[in-house]
Amino acid sequence: MTRNSPGCGMDSPGHPPGIFSVSEVSSLIGSLLDDVRLHDIWIRGEVTNYKNHTSGHRYFSLGEKAGERNALISCVIWRTDAARLACELADGMDVIAFGSVGHYSPGGRYQFYVRDIRPAGRGEKYLLIEQWKAQLSAEGCFDIARKRTLPPFPARVGVVTSETGAVLQDIRNVISRRCPVELVVSPTAVQGDLAHIEISRAIGRLAGLVEVIIIARGGGSFEDLFPFNHPDVVRAVASSPVPVVSAIGHEVDVTLADHAADVRAPTPSAAAELVVPERVKILEELGGIRKLLAGRLLAKLDRASADLADFRERLSARRMGQRLTVRREDLSVLESRMVREMESRIAREKERLAGYSRLLAAGNPVNLLSRGYCIITREKKVVRSIREMSPGDRISIRMADGSAEARVEEVYHDTDV
Repeated sequence: MTRNSPGCGMDSPGHPPGIFSVSEVSSLIGSLLDDVRLHDIWIRGEVTNYKNHTSGHRYFSLGEKAGERNALISCVIWRTDAARLACELADGMDVIAFGSVGHYSPGGRYQFYVRDIRPAGRGEKYLLIEQWKAQLSAEGCFDIARKRTLPPFPARVGVVTSETGAVLQDIRNVISRRCPVELVVSPTAVQGDLAHIEISRAIGRLAGLVEVIIIARGGGSFEDLFPFNHPDVVRAVASSPVPVVSAIGHEVDVTLADHAADVRAPTPSAAAELVVPERVKILEELGGIRKLLAGRLLAKLDRASADLADFRERLSARRMGQRLTVRREDLSVLESRMVREMESRIAREKERLAGYSRLLAAGNPVNLLSRGYCIITREKKVVRSIREMSPGDRISIRMADGSAEARVEEVYHDTDV
């Protein structure tokens, strides 16, 4: 980029060939700072020049001293991000800050725009927890689909906690008051560098012995609750063969073990209330069910009694006699109707047979013979035409009252036929 300065010609002796404006230089610096290596990064340093502005924004610097070398970077936390800070800043604090480097053109400087900040020691643990969380999430330890419902009436409840703490006694008191069940305590340390080993082993010892497990610890600092974030503990909770209820710290304290548990309770006492039903309420519900069943049974008995009385009434001699009388009358009517129908049918059949008889009589050759007709046969075959006879033929003549044998002397043909 080249620009001519107003009022100065490009041919002025000793003038450089190109001149940048301030905004162009500022833009160039901004583009150079727009590097992925400067975005979403963590920086560790000491807080200096801290100011909590009335607008809600926070301004400070992060400094570093390495021998004779000093380094300083300006930082800003906007009000919306400052409202989410987990700790209050002060000069001299060793912190780790998360954000991106950018160029502030109005001030002519680059600065670090902070979105999260934590004390350095705790911050490193926060980072470790985030790494564990991503790893365990990829393993499926926090999947909602694997969450199980609690058994409604457990006979044996396992408790993983310190044997000497007040938490165990609180759980015992709640369970004994609500509905006494057998408690199986698997004692463990609940804080310390090696506590995660004991906690995971304590969970494993309860396998096959109980129907539900409570993992409990009273309130404490971030460091005190840190063992419950360890992958060994989280995996032990996720792989438990029975449902697990977590009650770790106060309600605001959330560990990775809470995410893996089937149910999270705000306090150990609340966990005991979730696991064990209240005996008084159970008895009240059973009493209500008993009354309901008794009412339904009495109603069924009343209906059965009414049905039985009606059945007895229908089977009584009086009712049976009435029914038999009605049936007899019905049979009598049917009998009369059947007789009439049979007589009518017989008459119709007789008439039909008489008609058939008349037809048969009309076509009977014997009846024709009685009227003077005869039947002539030659060689036992009926002669139907004069043309079937010749002079000299022997013929038989059949009449109504006998027959005769004759011989044809002459044959005369009727020319009109």
